[in-house]
Amino acid sequence: MTVLETAPAAVAESAKTDVCASAPDAHPRPAGQDKYTISEVVTWTGLTAHTLRWYERIGLMSDVDRSHTGQRRFNNRDLDWLAFVGKLRLTGMPVADMVRYAELVRAGEHTFEARQELLEQTRRDVRTRIAELQDTLAVLDFKIDFYAGAQRAPERY
Repeated sequence: MTVLETAPAAVAESAKTDVCASAPDAHPRPAGQDKYTISEVVTWTGLTAHTLRWYERIGLMSDVDRSHTGQRRFNNRDLDWLAFVGKLRLTGMPVADMVRYAELVRAGEHTFEARQELLEQTRRDVRTRIAELQDTLAVLDFKIDFYAGAQRAPERY
């Protein structure tokens, strides 16, 4: 069973070791399959093959399995991790911080506090951006309402 298939009662327990505490939206994975080619992962994630290789090269992904011919074979845990990384990207977290987080995960449970702090800082940054965007939205709403209520001067012939 993957993080995406974890029953709600098991989420709290698995959150201690899984890549994220709540399951991301499920990828359209074939039932019972746990090995995927890079082209399948590209299709499911929307990432490019170049990006997936780069993630591996910079240490954002590790231990991607290889076939006997050297081709990458991703598993469900890799897809779960990529979904989580996608969420981190949406927060605006710098790649260096994402790599640092990945290193902390690989280092083990004794890094929980450092991981928590990194995620809390990211949450603070996201909340600041949300406040800025809400202010910007209020300005746009004001201008839109102004133009919607403005009367056009009658045309003169």
